[in-house]
Amino acid sequence: MPLTDTRLRALKPKDKPYKVTDERGLYVEVTPTGSKLWRFRYRIGGAQKKLCIGSYPDISLKQARDAAYEARRAVASGGDPAFEKRKRKIRAEFLSAQTFGAVAREYIEQMMVQNGRADGTIVKANYFLDKLAPAIGNRPIHEIEPFEVLAPLKRLEATGKHETAKKCRSFAGRVFRYGVATTRCKSDPTSMLKGALVTPRATHYAAILEPTELGGLLRAIDDFTGYMVTKLALQIAPHVFVRPGELRHAEWHEIDLVDGVWKIPAGKMKARRAHAVPLSKQVRGYLSDLGEMLGREGYVFPSARSSKRPMSENTLNAAFRRMGYSKEEVTAHGLRATASTFLNESGLWNPDAIERALAHGDSNVVRGIYHRGKHWDERVRMAQWWSDYLDELRTGGKVIQGKFAKG
Repeated sequence: MPLTDTRLRALKPKDKPYKVTDERGLYVEVTPTGSKLWRFRYRIGGAQKKLCIGSYPDISLKQARDAAYEARRAVASGGDPAFEKRKRKIRAEFLSAQTFGAVAREYIEQMMVQNGRADGTIVKANYFLDKLAPAIGNRPIHEIEPFEVLAPLKRLEATGKHETAKKCRSFAGRVFRYGVATTRCKSDPTSMLKGALVTPRATHYAAILEPTELGGLLRAIDDFTGYMVTKLALQIAPHVFVRPGELRHAEWHEIDLVDGVWKIPAGKMKARRAHAVPLSKQVRGYLSDLGEMLGREGYVFPSARSSKRPMSENTLNAAFRRMGYSKEEVTAHGLRATASTFLNESGLWNPDAIERALAHGDSNVVRGIYHRGKHWDERVRMAQWWSDYLDELRTGGKVIQGKFAKG
């Protein structure tokens, strides 16, 4: 006899579980605790199987019959409703553990660290994750909607950090697309946020472009009374004009003071291409002093707190502020623009040699390799000329323009 709500409510628990059938494989199991659990029994290939539907009265009699009807249809079509339910449960449990934070950390490790991305790039990725984590870090990545990502970006924007907000959105997009590729989510919600953020105005790193001002900066560096490693980094930076992150991550095994070359591996470079820096006699002198002071193992410019870590990202700029220079006057990164401007305006050097010295990307890979071979000797001469030029500016002497270099 089919069940009714009246009969269901009247069922009482017994010492052992018992079953009361409804129709066509559907029944209710009454437990000793009084729970009434809907079950559907069916066969596949001669084997009896059972589908758990839910408990009464949370699942009504009509709902249980509808579920049993859908299960019968699935069996008739060759499916296995209990197996499909287990798969859905496993996937739901899997996805609930796949938070944005977990997927982002996996992305950083597998797609950035293991692919040899520059240390500075990885540090920035973790910084962007830190900014997003309070809002979406613990949210299952497949459930996140566009407005959830927009909220922390707008908070950054409200504090004037327009560029940070833009880069955080870009980073989040890469994480979501990685999540799509690894089946953790179905789409990238940040794709709907294009145009939702203020476009930051393009800015350039502050740089000194006048000879007398540059001479003043070099003298101020010589008078710097802070941590000696910082002072030597400040003295070396104008001569080699690499990016600040490349300078502070320099390691002694990369530097050959005999041949006068610093070989930076691809993983530390922005363009992920190995780069060689010719070292003038002045730079080799500074490095020799540093080596005698701290030894020639590990980082060339270690942190004051731990020799196992490089100096912090803000060390050089903080030193400039301590020396009285504002961020609108000079930055560590701006030393590259200073060198580029002076070298180009001297008229002595092939512009391609200058670009190669700055490690600017070359869209034509073959042309880039050709330039590395063709311009090395010129770059060696240019490095020495530039160091001599800086010495002249620092002492306030007459600037010697030198002879036109042969490419």
